[in-house]
Amino acid sequence: MRTEAKIATARRFRKKLTKPELWLWLRLKTRTEDGLAFRSQHPLGRYVLDFYCAKARLCVEVDGENHTREKQHDRDVARDQRLLEHGIRTYRITAGAVLDDPDEAADGVINLAVERMRELQDSPSHRPTGG
Repeated sequence: MRTEAKIATARRFRKKLTKPELWLWLRLKTRTEDGLAFRSQHPLGRYVLDFYCAKARLCVEVDGENHTREKQHDRDVARDQRLLEHGIRTYRITAGAVLDDPDEAADGVINLAVERMRELQDSPSHRPTGG
């Protein structure tokens, strides 16, 4: 899909968030720590990520019932692997977990993003070189 088309798709998705996505988004967009910022329905390559934190290189996917089906599960695994090849870790949370306790779900996502960001900062490829 061309970049312009992917951006248009992401915009359309932003206007039609599912209830769990909306509840999580309302919390993620206002709870930033350590300079973290989340984007909703972020186009990246051939994918549109439910939520993305660039500083932590973290994709957050809210999985509804259809993700439990074998065919969709296989696609999710392949997608997650492809993102990981580009240094982006995927965190999947069930829609039910978000609906059960959206604050806890958001706190878990933020804590994971902070941890991931610190891992990236501590990795040898992110350390400044002497000179």
